[in-house]
Amino acid sequence: MDALATSSEQDQLAPLSAEDALRPENFFNRELSLLEFNRRVLAQARDGRVPLLERLKYLCISCSNLDEFFEVRVAGLQQKLSAGAPTGGPDNMSAGDLLSAISERAHELVAEQYRVLNEVLIPLLAEQGIRFVRRRQFTANPRMDDWLREYFNNELLPILSPIGLDPAHPFPRVLNKSLNFIVSLEGKDAFGRSATMAVVQAPRALPRLIQIAPEACDGRTNDFVFLSSVIHAYVADLFPGMRVTGCYQFRVTRNSDLFVDEEEVDDLLIALEGELMGRQFGDAVRLEVAHNCPEAMIKYLLRVHGLREEQLYQVDGPVNLNRLMKLSEKVDRPDLCFEPFTPRVPAHLTSSSDIFSAIRKTEVLLHHPYESFAPVLDFLRQAAKDPKVLAIKQTLYRTGADSAVVEALLQAARAGKEVTVVIELRARFDEAENIDLAERLQEAGAHVVYGVVGHKTHAKMILVVRREANGLRNYVHMGTGNYHPRTSRLYTDYGLLTADPAIGRDIHRVFLQLTSLGKLAQLEKLLHSPFTLHKGMIERVEREIDNARAGKAARIILKMNQLVERDSIAALYRASQAGVKIDLIVRGMTCVRPGMPGLSENIRLISVVGRFLEHTRVFYFENAGQPEVWCSSADWMERNFFRRVEIGFPLDDRRIRERVIRELKIYIADETQAWEGQPDGSYVRVRAQQGRRKIRAAQRRLMLAKR
Repeated sequence: MDALATSSEQDQLAPLSAEDALRPENFFNRELSLLEFNRRVLAQARDGRVPLLERLKYLCISCSNLDEFFEVRVAGLQQKLSAGAPTGGPDNMSAGDLLSAISERAHELVAEQYRVLNEVLIPLLAEQGIRFVRRRQFTANPRMDDWLREYFNNELLPILSPIGLDPAHPFPRVLNKSLNFIVSLEGKDAFGRSATMAVVQAPRALPRLIQIAPEACDGRTNDFVFLSSVIHAYVADLFPGMRVTGCYQFRVTRNSDLFVDEEEVDDLLIALEGELMGRQFGDAVRLEVAHNCPEAMIKYLLRVHGLREEQLYQVDGPVNLNRLMKLSEKVDRPDLCFEPFTPRVPAHLTSSSDIFSAIRKTEVLLHHPYESFAPVLDFLRQAAKDPKVLAIKQTLYRTGADSAVVEALLQAARAGKEVTVVIELRARFDEAENIDLAERLQEAGAHVVYGVVGHKTHAKMILVVRREANGLRNYVHMGTGNYHPRTSRLYTDYGLLTADPAIGRDIHRVFLQLTSLGKLAQLEKLLHSPFTLHKGMIERVEREIDNARAGKAARIILKMNQLVERDSIAALYRASQAGVKIDLIVRGMTCVRPGMPGLSENIRLISVVGRFLEHTRVFYFENAGQPEVWCSSADWMERNFFRRVEIGFPLDDRRIRERVIRELKIYIADETQAWEGQPDGSYVRVRAQQGRRKIRAAQRRLMLAKR
């Protein structure tokens, strides 16, 4: 079958076979899709409707995202290229071709990041009295020059350690993403040695943005200078008796993925601690240098790091824009930030001091950050203090260093309750923090386990076992996001508090599976990766196909972060061909090609990028007028379906289910922060219909609705 057949031919097309649906040309590449998401984030930095300091934050986020993209995805592709292994994507693009395509698009993205900084944001900030002072400006101003030279001598010089490059001092192995300078020299040092080059490494403890004292800049309070500019201006003081002929900043991005063969280690915690020490010195994958660095010096840096020219990124500005995130903390300008927003607490929870009684009366669905995370903390804190509570079991993936969640668990363990915590030590970039949490909990007397060998524990669930008049009762919290109070104010997520006996039994069985070696009994209500979640979702898609062919009501709405698993996408293609209307709300990476005649013309794909990071995973199936709504900790990815422990839970309460359906439709109708996916993998911003008065920004509408 020709997947690009015209719509007029559609009625004559045979039903899409499983083989046809899986043809590589029907899928967009997931890595390139992730770069497209980063374009949408960067577009927020250009959007004049967004407060100015928030626009700067979006620029920083786009840079941070790109760092992780190179550290993990590009690094993994380079390893596959070296090994001659396939990329594993449903589009079947080779590692070499994909790396070339990534290089082209990433260079365009980086160029746009610095254009936005230099041509848009810096001038707008200057109009608001927030200035970034250039090197040529402060060196030409005696008072400012004196102040910064004194700052350099007192705060920087004592801790900088220049390394001259000669046979006794080979090129140092610089830390991942650290700020460094390569310096060209003339003359001889105190020992009579001729030196031509040196490397200066800026310790990470140093602030990358320095606020100049008002007395040095005519009373202005918001003048800043980049650390790189200060070091560049006074670097000659590090090389007395020699002449500095050039100084250029550079930064190396390295492979930061950890590898631990869980089948071969006796203690995962100890093995990970050992691996973490080497994360800063993985293989180089990218070199960033100042735009004016001489070609000979660039070639030298590429050679010493084993990189090719396409892995070079020359930038007009600081090599690490992420550090500009700190500016909003240093500048007291609330008028340039998002307006303050206080999440609300549902009325039926504020009216009762006993959260267990409130949950028994009715299930509670919390939509963060529009609704507060406080009830989840109250649930744990009351459980820790309540003498009727016998046991608490919880999964932890990301929690934060100073977590109120962990404090409640520690309190419960010290009170003698049976506390079991399943900590995922391999949560990428949070490994060190999770190792520390595991040790603290063990010291308090909690039972700590690290999940299942070969499967990350990504499920978000709490089980509280309480003795009541009629025997033991289970209280459960399940969520789509992490138990992290800070990110609960930044990420959108759903969390369900319930005393449903069947769900309580299911969660108990899942915890038994995680902590013991036995087989899991069949679950009553929940779906569960790596066993039934994928199959359960595919079955529900197939049911919509059957309903559509039988003339019954059929529709699918899926909201998630990533959608790349090929069999799921193939099922959605078959549903589209059967006439099922499908709305996909996918924040980030997806391999779906929507709107392709004869294949996916009934699929609409949007991505919503706004003040909050969209993180909910919600799956709606019309089911011939008897709708089902599921929430999950899992995206539709191969890893979530087959290599992680995840749960999917139904919203059985009609009131809650209808509320979530209404909220999904608010997202579908967004005409302010939504981007619509195209068949070629690009996105076009959705524009509001002319003359419309009603607010069509999903996040804004939900903020107003929850007040």
